[in-house]
Amino acid sequence: MATTKWVLDPTHSELQFKVKHLMITTVTGSFNEFSAELTTDSEDFEHATVSFQAGVTSVDTGNKDRDGHLVSGDFFNAEEFPSITFQSTSFKKDGGAYKLAGDLTIKGVTKPVTLDVEFGGTAQDPWGNTKAGFTLSGKINRTDFGLTYNAALETGGIMLSEDVKILGELQFAKA
Repeated sequence: MATTKWVLDPTHSELQFKVKHLMITTVTGSFNEFSAELTTDSEDFEHATVSFQAGVTSVDTGNKDRDGHLVSGDFFNAEEFPSITFQSTSFKKDGGAYKLAGDLTIKGVTKPVTLDVEFGGTAQDPWGNTKAGFTLSGKINRTDFGLTYNAALETGGIMLSEDVKILGELQFAKA
């Protein structure tokens, strides 16, 4: 079978993260500017290669002050590290789903991560384009990537959890 390239359809995709705040609620954010490519030689996408890039300054938590703090040196340091990238090392079936392993780079630090992926299937849109849908989920420890800002609370505990949940709804178009 020939190799097929798929490109992200950003108007039908989203990438979010969730972090516990004050250890009592979860704050959700997203990246509004991101791209991804997927290359496969099989219709079931097993052993596909995936690359991804997000623009750090496109972070959006619904609060401009918080977003400004996230792009500062306390967190992502967007001036020096304007992108978050991911390059897959494997994409393997795991029962009815997939495990996507690869190298995630945030703030100049690259670490291996493994994410869970559900394949939603393929469909043809009204304009004749073939689309493939995936749901992505996983968790990373933000301090592993140099995102160490935090504050101790007077009542005990910390302001932000170290664990960050990653969630994505990704639709790709056959190129």
